[in-house]
Amino acid sequence: MRLRCALLDDFQNAGSTAADWSPVADRVDVVPFTEHIGDEDELAAALAHFDIVVTLRERVPFPASLLARLPRLRLIVATGMRNTVIDHAAARAHGVTVCGTESSSTPPVELTWALILGLARGLVQENTGLREGGPWQSTVGADLHGRVLGLLGLGKIGSRVASIGQAFGMDVVAWSRNLTDERAYEVGVRRAASKEELLARSDVVSVHLALSDRTRGLLGAPELALMKPDAFLVNTSRAAIVDQDALLAALHEGRIAGAGVDVFDVEPLPAGHPMRTAPRLLATPHLGYVTRANYARYYGQAVEDIRAYLDGEPVRLLG
Repeated sequence: MRLRCALLDDFQNAGSTAADWSPVADRVDVVPFTEHIGDEDELAAALAHFDIVVTLRERVPFPASLLARLPRLRLIVATGMRNTVIDHAAARAHGVTVCGTESSSTPPVELTWALILGLARGLVQENTGLREGGPWQSTVGADLHGRVLGLLGLGKIGSRVASIGQAFGMDVVAWSRNLTDERAYEVGVRRAASKEELLARSDVVSVHLALSDRTRGLLGAPELALMKPDAFLVNTSRAAIVDQDALLAALHEGRIAGAGVDVFDVEPLPAGHPMRTAPRLLATPHLGYVTRANYARYYGQAVEDIRAYLDGEPVRLLG
C-alpha cells in the first residue's frame, strides 16, 4: 500500500520541487499544504489519512493530544535537529518516529542586514513614494559607518553579523550572559559589561539568542527605554525574546527610530494583528530560513529520512 506524506506550511508550493523525491516516489504520495492550519481539531482532521508529515521549523505543535488522534501517523520529519513543539515522549508512546534535518545552510544573516539597511535608508517609504507618485525624497538616511552595532548573542549567526558590521565600519559590541572576553576577542568585537550598557550605547541592536527561560522577555519596557530615540532594533531570532506589547508601545510613541522584525508571537500573523499596522516597523513574514539552498537541504534530507525509515534504518533521530 502506498503511503501518504503531508508537507505542512508549504506556502510557496515548493517542497515537492526543491528536492528529488524519486527515491521514494514508488512508495509515497506527497501532498503539499499551502495554507497554515493552526487549530488542533482541523489539523487532526486534515492529517487523519497521512502516514508521514514533514513540518517546517517549530510552527506546528505536535502535543500528545494531537498525536493520540493520528493513529495512522508513523513518521514526522522536522527541519532542523531541535524541535521543542513535538512531544517526543508521546510520539514514542504512539509508535511515531521523529527525524530531523541539518539546520539552515544560510542562517538569517543576510536578512538581518536587509532589515538594518532597509531601516537605515528608509527603503520602503522611498520605494513606495517613488512608485505611487509621492514626494521625491521624504527621508534622511541614517549612517552606519562609525556607529555602534550592539549584538545580543555572539554565536554562529551573531559573529557573522558582526563581521559585516565591521565591513561597514561600525563599532561592534556584544553581550550575552555567557559571553567571555576571550570569545569577543576572537570575533574582534568588544564585550559590553551588561545588557543595559549595550542597549544604551548602540545605534543598532540586533538579537541573535536562542529562546530559553532565561531569554524569554529579555527585552521588555525597561530595557527598550534605555535605547537611544534614534536607534533601531532588529529581531530575526525569536519573537518571545522581545516583549511584543512593549515593542509596539515604543514604536507608537516614537521612543525608538524603528524596528525590523522577522518573527512574531503568532505565525502566520493574523490579518488584524497590531504588528501589521505598527508605525516605524519593517516586517517580513519569517523569511530568515526561506532560501533555495535551505529548502534544498530541508526537503532533500526529508527524502533521505523517509527512505531510511521505509528501509528500516531511520537516520537523524530526534527526541
